[in-house]
Amino acid sequence: MLSSFQVVATLLVAWLALFLQAALDGLRPWLGVQPDVVPALMVHAALQTNLVNVVLLATFGGLTIDTLSANPPGVSCLPLLAVGLLLHFRRELVLRDQLFAQAVLGAWAGAAVPALTVVLLLSLEREPLLGWGSLWQWLVLSAWSAAVTPVIFRLFGRMQSWFAPSPVGPGAFRPDREIRRGRF
Repeated sequence: MLSSFQVVATLLVAWLALFLQAALDGLRPWLGVQPDVVPALMVHAALQTNLVNVVLLATFGGLTIDTLSANPPGVSCLPLLAVGLLLHFRRELVLRDQLFAQAVLGAWAGAAVPALTVVLLLSLEREPLLGWGSLWQWLVLSAWSAAVTPVIFRLFGRMQSWFAPSPVGPGAFRPDREIRRGRF
């Protein structure tokens, strides 16, 4: 997949997901929390794309989340960036094509981003609403992100097959043939 297409597609999917989260109640009445797609999208961006895409997604996604919530502007950017950078610089160690690894990393990102956001809010001397219900919301966000991360990997894999150039055939060279060079 081309680098510019990756950036545009990632930001477009993030914008669409955040718009749908804000416009529709979805699962919020039943779960007590609005599921978030951005941590799962950050896992994909960190493992499959370049560093510019990770930084742009953290900035755009974090500012959009803060615009739609009661958080001060920019608070959600740092946790998303921390998760993205950690995964991006350790992506050689991850079996990123495995469904189980994608789900585990999605669960970790879905748990780490809200936890780091709360820590950041507490360090800024804000008073977030915390209680036993927060534990339930944290678990739901983690489980949601674990379920959505493999779907995002499949979606971007499908988009790559649709829009990326198809691979060229094997060509005229046959690997089972020996080529002799020289006079004899």
